[in-house]
Parts: sequence; structure tokens; C-alpha cells
Amino acid sequence: MTDVVNRFTESQSQLVFNVPPTFATIEAERRHRKERLAGALRIFGKLGFSEGVAGHITARDPELLDHFWVNPFGMNFRHIRVSDLILVNHDGQVVDGKRPVNRAAFVIHAAVHAARPDVIAAAHAHSIYGKAFSSLGRELDPLTQDACIFFEDHALVTEGGGRIVLDEESGRILAKGLGDKKAAIHQNHGLFTVGQSVDEAAWWFITMERTCQAQLLAEAAGKPILVNAVDARYTRDQTGYPLAGWFSFQPLWDDIVKTDPELFD
Repeated sequence: MTDVVNRFTESQSQLVFNVPPTFATIEAERRHRKERLAGALRIFGKLGFSEGVAGHITARDPELLDHFWVNPFGMNFRHIRVSDLILVNHDGQVVDGKRPVNRAAFVIHAAVHAARPDVIAAAHAHSIYGKAFSSLGRELDPLTQDACIFFEDHALVTEGGGRIVLDEESGRILAKGLGDKKAAIHQNHGLFTVGQSVDEAAWWFITMERTCQAQLLAEAAGKPILVNAVDARYTRDQTGYPLAGWFSFQPLWDDIVKTDPELFD
């Protein structure tokens, strides 16, 4: 029996776990963030989150901390390459790249990046279930284990959702409503998520969109049974922290790398 235990212990020590990379240079870290950003945008397109020119994911530059990389205005999510990304400062000026920035992207993301130094990336898209759920003017309920990720860790922002976000004050309102949480439902607008990596922010958006879909389906069928608060908090603490969000994104990343290798161009 001792021999079996020893072999098991040895095999466990040889397991390889995915962990976020570290970087020797600023340039390497910048390249990594841009690659993940291009990949996340393509995944959003693959999942059907695009709605014309709406939607954006940003990644804070690792050196110029008041600048962020973002998809250019009017370009299809599915076609984004690393070389297409633009760098925008907090005055809304494109300082690297030849295409324009979506004004709404600048207004919203600049405010959030300024208010939250911990945020590396932020994601927003006009996804269908997020839009539908946002019209209800309520937070998500803890109906499933996945929904518990957002239990007491997302906000409802009621002001300004029905008006296109073009002025800087609207961006500050959304950033204030988000507070220190990982996600917000902007009433009559849609979902907004943040993270300490592009991977994390993108995953929170993807699973929040699906959580909206699940709740809409459950409530259409009947009266759902909620997870109790103690269990919801426990599940959130086990699955809703930054590394868990990063890790959950990795299968999607592996898939997009194989199907869309040109994203690295």
C-alpha cells in the first residue's frame, strides 16, 4: 500500500498546470497582451457577440499605464489581428495605429481604467442575452453554480443605459457604478466585465452572457429555485477569483490559436 501511495504522490508532482506567464521585458508583456486581445476579440466574434460596429475589449499597456490597446472602430471581430490593434491615450487620441477608435470604447474604458488601477482588461459587447437581461433592471440571481461566480460581485447601473455612451461623464457614471466588482449590468445596454488579464475579463463576459441566457430560459419555464447565500458565496470564492477566470479561458484560447493562427500577424 505504501508503494502505491508513493507512486501516486510522485505522479502528482509531475503534473503540469497552466499558469499565467511572466515576462522578462515590457515588450514581451505588451506583445502577450496584444495577442490575447486579438484572440479574445475573435472568440467574441465566433460566439456571435458582434452587433455591427458595437463592442470592444481593451488591454492596459504595461508601460504607458494611462494608455490602452483596443480593436479599431468598424472592424469585424473575426478578422482582428495583432497588427490591427490601436493604442489610445486617455484623451481619446490614437497614438499607435492608423484606424479610428470607437468613441464609446474610449469613454467607457478610459473611465474604468482610470478608476481601477487593478484592471488590466475590460470587455463590453452588445450580446443578445446580455441586452435582453439588462432591460429587466435587476441583478442576476444565483440559480446555478456558474451564476454564483457573480453572486454579490456584480452591479446594476441604472443611469444612462438607454442613451449611447459618447460623453465622458457617462463613462464615469458607469465606472462608479461598477465600483470594485468584476462585472456590471448596464440597464437597457448590456454587460461589462473587467479583469487582471485579458483572459479573465473575456471569460467573465462569456460566462455572464450564458448566465443571462440560463436565467431567462429558467424564468420562462417556471419559478427557479435559488442557491442559498452560504453555498453561493462558497462557490463564488472557489470559482470566481482572477486566476480561476484566467484558467477557464485557456481552452477557448487553445481553440482559437489552432483555428485562427493568422491572429498573430
